[in-house]
Amino acid sequence: TFFEGKTSFGMSVFNLSNAIMGSGILGLSYAMSNTGIVLFLILLTCIACLSCYSVHLLLRSAGVIGIRAYEQLGFRAFGHPGKIIAAVVITLHNIGAMSSYLFIVKYELPLVIQAFLGQTWFMNGNYLIIIVTICIVLPLAMMKHLGYLGYTSGFSLSCMVFFLSAVSLLKRPLRVLWHHVTAHVAACVSTKSKINLRLDLQTAYTIPILAFAFVCHPEVLPIYTELRNPTKRRMQNIGNVSILGMFIMYFFTAVFGYLTFFENTEAELLHTYSKVDPLDTLILCVRLAVLVAVTLTVPVVLFPIRRALMQLLFPGKSFHWLRHIAIAVCLLFAVNLMVIFVPNIRDIFGISGATTAPTLIFILPGLFYIRIVPKNQEPMSSRPKIQAACFSALGFIFMIMSLTFIGIDWMSGEKRNLGGH
Repeated sequence: TFFEGKTSFGMSVFNLSNAIMGSGILGLSYAMSNTGIVLFLILLTCIACLSCYSVHLLLRSAGVIGIRAYEQLGFRAFGHPGKIIAAVVITLHNIGAMSSYLFIVKYELPLVIQAFLGQTWFMNGNYLIIIVTICIVLPLAMMKHLGYLGYTSGFSLSCMVFFLSAVSLLKRPLRVLWHHVTAHVAACVSTKSKINLRLDLQTAYTIPILAFAFVCHPEVLPIYTELRNPTKRRMQNIGNVSILGMFIMYFFTAVFGYLTFFENTEAELLHTYSKVDPLDTLILCVRLAVLVAVTLTVPVVLFPIRRALMQLLFPGKSFHWLRHIAIAVCLLFAVNLMVIFVPNIRDIFGISGATTAPTLIFILPGLFYIRIVPKNQEPMSSRPKIQAACFSALGFIFMIMSLTFIGIDWMSGEKRNLGGH
């Protein structure tokens, strides 16, 4: 688990930020259209703060026993079943994340190619994700250490910054957007309840989408392991800076996307823009930037899955290139199959966010803290452990609430616009 880390603070921030920000950013404008600006900002702030606290619980638990592997925390807390649960949850969640990233490649890359080359065999998205996986994702996934991906993560973040800048300017000048913001606030204040919060069944997707958008916890301990001069305070600062940066980017992306299309915003923002002018130069550049960003994120989220499977299937084994590469190939093969057969990106966001995200952010970190920190240091009646218990309970509440509302939404049988392609 331990070796001399060589990754700098900045590269660690790039990797963790890249792990946080992926395809989830494309669903935030849709979430805001379901809740309104005020409620969205409240929920986004709460999820971001809770994510920072979750990082603190993980680092505190890892520091007590000197372990920097999520699966080993599960083992020390609950024995072998805890190790299995942690590994399975990480695997399921990150496979869902990788699928959503490649799902975007499947549907957006053909449109970009069409704009430049016209109708060719490259228009088949299934062929394209296989090509992208073999030529770009697999070579990066074969890197020995996660820290080596710091440069590609930095470039991925630069692409997303360009995406934010373009979204803020596409089709609506800032002064027009400001007019709509002030009009929206005035409408909220004029209501009897003072704040006009939109609450309906579609709002059920807001919490899963936000939870999915902030999950980086499987990557925290691997990044901590490879950090130069590692301390809990230094790693906590990396987590805080990364989450704060993504909070700012998420909010402005959601605001500008929502105020451009309002109730017509779809689950996948790029698809909404394509209805305006699919051949517009700026829109094509935005598509390309997002494609590069999400593609370069796939290897980052693959590392924790491989590490979890190594801990589960080959415990105590030293590094071996054959295992390292074989696991990556098998994972990418499975993800490609999932991308080909899952029809709707919103299903990935909603189900994955409603189940594995609360488990990784709330439930497991709180339970690990309660079980691992010795009672002679912090008894169960102490404030930190009570907070950890409430934190885990909150995760169960989020999970049950989200799954219930999503189930009601599906059973209603209404033909809503889900933003599928």
